[in-house]
Amino acid sequence: MYKKLAIALGAVMVSATTYAQAVPKKKDVLKAMTLANKYFMAKWPDPGKSIITNRERPSNIWTRAVYYEGLMELYRIDKKKAYIDYAYDWGNKHKWGLRDGIRTRNADNQCCGQTYIELFLKSKDSTHIRDIKASIDLMVQSEKQDDWNWIDALQMAMPVYTRLGAIYQDTSYYRKMYDLYSFAKYKHGGNGLYNAAEQLWWRDKDFVPPYKEPNGEDCYWSRGNGWVVAALVRTMQWLPKTDPHFAEYLQDYKAMLKALLPIQRADGFWNVSLHDSTHFGGKELSGTALFVYGMAWGINHQVIDKETYLPVLGKAWNALVQDCLHPTGMLGYVQGTGKEPKDGQPVGYTNIPDFEDYGLGCFLLAGSEVYQLKR
Repeated sequence: MYKKLAIALGAVMVSATTYAQAVPKKKDVLKAMTLANKYFMAKWPDPGKSIITNRERPSNIWTRAVYYEGLMELYRIDKKKAYIDYAYDWGNKHKWGLRDGIRTRNADNQCCGQTYIELFLKSKDSTHIRDIKASIDLMVQSEKQDDWNWIDALQMAMPVYTRLGAIYQDTSYYRKMYDLYSFAKYKHGGNGLYNAAEQLWWRDKDFVPPYKEPNGEDCYWSRGNGWVVAALVRTMQWLPKTDPHFAEYLQDYKAMLKALLPIQRADGFWNVSLHDSTHFGGKELSGTALFVYGMAWGINHQVIDKETYLPVLGKAWNALVQDCLHPTGMLGYVQGTGKEPKDGQPVGYTNIPDFEDYGLGCFLLAGSEVYQLKR
């Protein structure tokens, strides 16, 4: 009896030690986040400056909005005045507006609203939330449900609906969000963009079978699925558990994470084409960072098994820091904009993507939850 007890206690101690070793030190996580963010803020001292690549775009588009999602999470754990001032300056430079105005139905244009709402909650200045609320209110009042015909849209817009619903105690935002989500899940592309059999999402109708990757597998784009994981996390953070669809969001989230477990690469990353390592195989930051974000959040909120997921996310986070983060703070291995494995190539350590902001946003989101893991 004593021998069995000793063995059991020994197993618990080994498990606890392994867990502690797998959790990165808070100071190291924050150091990596701070370095990467410092690089970007130095490169973009004026947050209102237009982004010029193949053409000029305003800096409140989705790529920059994702960065500010990450910045707000960094500020949550490290309340530097420079961070919040930078965010307010961004909103002020754009007069708290949306690209294409309040009548836009494009989720990419509404993504900036996530940070506008965060800043409104601090300032209580209604001008900060005026345009994003007006835009979403028009969506809620419309019977149209097919707007989110690409899965990136879920991350761009779902958290906006949830936060407005929570702020105004108005469940019509939650209902409309589910109408849009369920149409994407069950109807777009014929029978929906979610493959329940493999628990992953096709990016849009162009990748629904019979489309196949070079190795004959379905095309599940890493960052696209990462957007869905992030959307579900950021939705469940605000959505009341009493909502009739909360359980479905949680189930979809858990199913996706489970599907990611066996396909993690030996180096800690996930392929840009999740089921085809031969199609532009190699390291990639954005999708991997979003998966780390989702897994770490799940452990922190005790909705997934930490012993199963901690080694996976720990390996991935270490890979992001060790393989992607330059001494200058630049992030390598970020796939440029697009919607499939071949887009935004080449991806490499020294290759600068067409937009650097969203990759950093994904990295900061991941770091913010890894930082909060308990040792």
